[in-house]
Amino acid sequence: MPKLPIFVVQKHRARQLHYDFRLEWDGVLKSWTVPKGPPRARGGRNLAVMVEDHPYAYAKFHGTIPEGQYGAGTVEIWDKGTYESFGSLASGLRQGHITFILHGKKLKGEYALIKFRGPKNWLLIKAKKKV
Repeated sequence: MPKLPIFVVQKHRARQLHYDFRLEWDGVLKSWTVPKGPPRARGGRNLAVMVEDHPYAYAKFHGTIPEGQYGAGTVEIWDKGTYESFGSLASGLRQGHITFILHGKKLKGEYALIKFRGPKNWLLIKAKKKV
């Protein structure tokens, strides 16, 4: 059985508290900043702003980014696990609609990322139905 790709959510206390949502894909972590955090209730939806890809090794990062550096503040791993994508992640990124099942400690079940309003704005949505 092939190894499932990972996801990680990092709670980032920088200028403003936000969460960084990351999906492993093609050797990197596709990344979104989620100001209000990932939705946990079925049907919940929160803004997720796509940011630059991060190196795969960043999935294990936690600690303090020093003052004066980009992203200065504390980072903690809030949740992590594996995910299963419905269809090709590459295709979903191009089309602006990715659906996947998260297998984490806090985040479980079906989620979607749907692009809207501009090139970087997406919605992170928890499916209404139980998987």
